[in-house]
Amino acid sequence: MAIVVLDLGTTGNRAIAYSEDGVRLFQAYEEFKLSTPQPGWVEQNPLDIWDSCYRVLSDVVTKVGIDQISVIGLTNQRETTIVWDTSTGVPVYNAIVWQCRRTADMCHQLSEYRDLVKSKTGLFLDPYFSATKLKWILDRVQSRTLRFGTVDSWIIWKLTQGKVHATDSTNASRTMLLNIHTGQYDDDLLSLFGIPKSILPEVRPCDAQFGYCQLFGRDIPIRGVMGDQQASLFGHGGWQEGIVKNTYGTGLFLMASTGQVVSPSDRLISTIAWDFSGRREYAMEGSIFTGGSLIQWLRDELGMICSSDETESLANSVSDTNGVVIVPALSGLGAPFWDAHARGVIMGLSRGVTRAHIVRAALEALAYQTKSVADEMMASLPQGMTTLRVDGGACRNTFLMQFQADVLSCSIDRPTELETTAFGAALMAGIASGIWTLDDGIKLRQSDRVFVPTPGVESQYLRWTQAVTYSQAFGAQI
Repeated sequence: MAIVVLDLGTTGNRAIAYSEDGVRLFQAYEEFKLSTPQPGWVEQNPLDIWDSCYRVLSDVVTKVGIDQISVIGLTNQRETTIVWDTSTGVPVYNAIVWQCRRTADMCHQLSEYRDLVKSKTGLFLDPYFSATKLKWILDRVQSRTLRFGTVDSWIIWKLTQGKVHATDSTNASRTMLLNIHTGQYDDDLLSLFGIPKSILPEVRPCDAQFGYCQLFGRDIPIRGVMGDQQASLFGHGGWQEGIVKNTYGTGLFLMASTGQVVSPSDRLISTIAWDFSGRREYAMEGSIFTGGSLIQWLRDELGMICSSDETESLANSVSDTNGVVIVPALSGLGAPFWDAHARGVIMGLSRGVTRAHIVRAALEALAYQTKSVADEMMASLPQGMTTLRVDGGACRNTFLMQFQADVLSCSIDRPTELETTAFGAALMAGIASGIWTLDDGIKLRQSDRVFVPTPGVESQYLRWTQAVTYSQAFGAQI
């Protein structure tokens, strides 16, 4: 029997079937569009998200065979906000993506409540999270039959043909409406943002039953629902002490479990890591808004590369960046700076700069952003970090992984299964269905390569942090 996982990302959706031995059997992937109608705004058509999801799932179901699927797990881009009308089944507005900064002014107006928000939710009062996005939509649309959800809730509602309106604890903890200490929506926060509780999805544990997919002639249970970064940490065995992971996806996301204790940080997020088998655990996270999307920007908007695969050879073709520094604040700055108004900058240009220098500077910027969060995290985690476990598409870039090891002065452990987010959701679904145990999860993760720091390598990290201040100062003037 197979475990099928839906991995619902920011730029595309993927379905993967795993055998009971943890071997990837089949997969299907399809990209969908982002739109940027105004500077700092990022949207998606929720029907595009669903149509893409349905097609990749149908492809995998056909390849595996409907009778060979035991369970469907799901992991998703978090914070992205969708509101639909249950009387028509149609979204009332585009999905407002987690990267969108349109509610920066709203957050500023509510800044007197930032300590209240942080103490209850573990989150910063920032446009990144769902609450102000939801308020923005509700201020423009009124109906008695509206429902809100992050992408997981929207897709579960569609898979179950409108029978289940639910989310899991990890996704709920990113809405800025959930009290992470109680695991329930908070009345003070709902009042602050003007959100009626009636439109919110029911919060369930990650291993709960989320209904049945009823689209392929046989009911398939849906279990194992997690936000993408929590699923990634779970797939890396993050319940073990000392595990720190970074996902190099559209954004960059460092995360480490703090067990059953909320460990607050002045510059990092506290969030629910997972909730299963009657046990809720927490994590510390640094969310960086622009990661792999910087490389996509070089490809799609600037036409500087034809594919992301080119970046490794281009970076290796030059010995340094020739003075170029990039701060990729294309959607403001997330952790540890939390500046919604910062703007991306490319500095240090001279006549001798080539596209290879700019590409190398872009890859180095990903490593420097990671270091800015890692330094903050290590100051709060007693166990420190000797090895960083990584996943995501950019991990294939050997230049980036080696440079990251050098900048952090720690080893980088790259797994054979780079889609660790999907595997983490599969592991949760497998445990919920009695197919696997936590011990199986440790055995199933295999290392592909460990990158060891190169002695004596000097980085330009301090110069990069100076460029960050210019990015923030420039954004403050706009």
